[in-house]
Amino acid sequence: METTTNTYYDHGTAAERWERARLFFDAKDYAGAARVLGGLVEEVPEQTGPRLLLARAYYHSAQLQRAEAELRVLVERDPVEQYARLLLGRTLQRQGRHEEAAPHMKLASALAGDFE
Repeated sequence: METTTNTYYDHGTAAERWERARLFFDAKDYAGAARVLGGLVEEVPEQTGPRLLLARAYYHSAQLQRAEAELRVLVERDPVEQYARLLLGRTLQRQGRHEEAAPHMKLASALAGDFE
């Protein structure tokens, strides 16, 4: 039997859960947003928006390995997704992996039009 907590986070249509996740994220309840988004990403794995917001929620709640995993899926699927590249670079930097982060940061800058 599902608990009330699981039912609340999983309740509603995909669109309703997307909106709920955005509300949690905007309220800086990143763990709550991640709970909603985890199920949503499983349901619609091909959509970039939910996976990117899930990665951001993981990043802001210091779940850096989880953020990295989601971001790697995104950049593998769409190598020119600028924000995913930027956030992957920052995630790697926060883990002390600066050399590994550097190419992602450079590519993110180039994709944003910053060629300096």
